[in-house]
Amino acid sequence: MPMLHIEHAISDYLTWRAAFDRMASARENAGVIRQEVQQPVDDPHYVVVDLEFATRAEAETFLAFLRANVWSARDSAPALVGAPDAKVLQLGQCG
Repeated sequence: MPMLHIEHAISDYLTWRAAFDRMASARENAGVIRQEVQQPVDDPHYVVVDLEFATRAEAETFLAFLRANVWSARDSAPALVGAPDAKVLQLGQCG
């Protein structure tokens, strides 16, 4: 299944998490099947987010939505530092 993989620096985890949680219905409406938030053990000012979708089109559409409507607006992404590194991934093929 396709995965939207997002990494970015943040100024404050609690502020970032509150904004992330406010977007729960947007993720659900976009077709997110599973989500995971991680942080490096040595960097409290960085997050890694994986959002799983049923289709590549859903993942790409949500990425476009984030770029246009969330990451571009300080009110929507109050703890974001710089531009996120985001890409749609899928399970690699062996052989």
